[in-house]
Amino acid sequence: MALVITDSNYQELVAGGKPVVIDFWAPWCGPCKMVGPIIDELAAEYEGRVVIGKCDVDESGDVAAEYGIRNIPTVLFFKDGKLVDKQVGSAPKTAFAAKIEALL
Repeated sequence: MALVITDSNYQELVAGGKPVVIDFWAPWCGPCKMVGPIIDELAAEYEGRVVIGKCDVDESGDVAAEYGIRNIPTVLFFKDGKLVDKQVGSAPKTAFAAKIEALL
């Protein structure tokens, strides 16, 4: 299961040393419901190597605003504390996995 990422914990996670993947979503978003289970599967597969979490844009708007998130789902990929890639909209699991592998 993916971590819950909020305005209060995301900076600590991104600066933690491991690669980080954040799925920006909302409960009312149809495409988010397709991406969510993929993110949960990847969180289990990469546990211990990559921090993978979900950020509800309605509850943690500051994080979304900081990264200019206008469309959801948007998945951001961080390495060494820096944003290195993103995926806007839904995509197959293989596309997300390839972007995660590039972080390792």
